[in-house]
Amino acid sequence: MNFIKARNSMVENQLKPNKITDSRIFDIFNEISKEVFVKNELQNIAYSDVDINLTVNRGYLKNLHIAQLIQYAKINKEDKVLHIGGLTGYVTLILSKLSNYVVVVENDEHLLKQLKENIIKFQLTNVEIVKHDLKLGYKESSPYELIFIDCPIDNFSNKVLNQLNPNHGRLIMIEKINNDLGKGILITRNNNNYNKE
Repeated sequence: MNFIKARNSMVENQLKPNKITDSRIFDIFNEISKEVFVKNELQNIAYSDVDINLTVNRGYLKNLHIAQLIQYAKINKEDKVLHIGGLTGYVTLILSKLSNYVVVVENDEHLLKQLKENIIKFQLTNVEIVKHDLKLGYKESSPYELIFIDCPIDNFSNKVLNQLNPNHGRLIMIEKINNDLGKGILITRNNNNYNKE
């Protein structure tokens, strides 16, 4: 399979026609070899318009949905980001290229091993890996300009919101409506006020 061609086709046919306008996102999605982050038997669908399950109930969103979350997060090079649920590191790598520093939390032993290997492989010096309960975020390194959650988390703790920078910190996540449907949520903090959209 020609992965370079598949990546380019994904950007042209999935992202550009669907209101993704940030050129940085096009460049990064064209540059990063997503197939490296999934099992061999899943590599042929790495750039297809499908979710990719890595475990029973966790995996990578469709490429468009990842791009939408990233675009609406409005990440800049000064941001310190908390990435909750790093999986094998694909989205963490994207976040590291757009921000100043990423603290990535993962609690699955198998995924954590792959995450560590990929962070070393891609020589990411602005990423810190933490084994921790996903529902609790990681208070020890807060505050964060952005908290990024790209896989639905049940029983999400509101204490995570307190880890946002009080001066317009953002949390972006998928909120489950039912087993087959979710919606993107952006929460912005202004001191002790939280705006959800």
